[in-house]
Amino acid sequence: MVDHQPKLTSADISNLWTSYVQGTMMVCGLKYFVAKVDDPDISSVLIYALDIMQQHVETVTQIFNQENYPIPYGFTDEDVNENAPRLYSDTFFLMYILDMARFMLPAYGLAGAVSARLDVVDFYRVSLDQAQELHVRAKKLAFQKGVYVRSPEIPKPDQPDYVTSRSFLTGWFGDRRPLLGIEITNLTTNIERNAIGKAIIIGFSQVTRSKEVRKYMERGRDISQKHIEIFSSILGEEHLPAPMTLDHQVTDSTAPPFSDKLLMFHIAVLSASGIGQYGLSMSVSPRHDLGLHYVRLTAEIAKFSEDGAKMMIDKGWMEQPPKAADRDQLAKRKH
Repeated sequence: MVDHQPKLTSADISNLWTSYVQGTMMVCGLKYFVAKVDDPDISSVLIYALDIMQQHVETVTQIFNQENYPIPYGFTDEDVNENAPRLYSDTFFLMYILDMARFMLPAYGLAGAVSARLDVVDFYRVSLDQAQELHVRAKKLAFQKGVYVRSPEIPKPDQPDYVTSRSFLTGWFGDRRPLLGIEITNLTTNIERNAIGKAIIIGFSQVTRSKEVRKYMERGRDISQKHIEIFSSILGEEHLPAPMTLDHQVTDSTAPPFSDKLLMFHIAVLSASGIGQYGLSMSVSPRHDLGLHYVRLTAEIAKFSEDGAKMMIDKGWMEQPPKAADRDQLAKRKH
């Protein structure tokens, strides 16, 4: 029997390409974090995260080399200055890693599910296991340090029940029901992720040398604050607590630890993740007012993301993702 290794599919290639580019960005960020962290417990989690991300980049490189597929540019040591002063606190490092692990879990799970070639599927299986381990380590440490954000508690019902009125869906008008547990969970998660994103972008706005990039970062900061206020007000209407912001975890440093290209790409990744999270939140939030909020705020993030993409294209910072052949253009070639 001949051992046949099939070609990489579009799903295989696009997932591996994304993992490489995002992985090299994370390696740059984690190298800087490891160089700056003081707390030995948090340092241990950061080092573990850096180790697995370097493994991921190495594995993708090996697969691409075997297929003679061009290695993406991604990000290199030229995009990070480990000697730059501290921009974020140790607590922020830990919260960032916890959020990073939450992002990796669904990303690797989906990549493994849609990939076809078994070596690629196995890569994402291992990556998912490592992401789960990172998530558990970071969460345990966040509990120990007293910084883990718990969702609000809700009362225990006396017995299971059915919905008996269409007012269950009412949002803006009529007898509006209390928030469901899943709605509270997503509101809390979206506040927390916006708080992390806002802190990231505040730091980025301080260290960029580009006036255009700084204005874009300031716009993103204000969008994050607006979304935090909207979600917090919904919880507040029902006397539920909202997570705190992390603005105070950013130092006053203005020395850039990262290239502007990396800053912009990082915000692009966060924006895409935010759009996905809002979509998921909308899908499990039956109350009409919540759905309308998510639609409106998603459109705002999408416009912000599009403007960022235009800026990256203009500055030559957007790398071309894998794409299909342009058959019309090929047909026009002169022979």
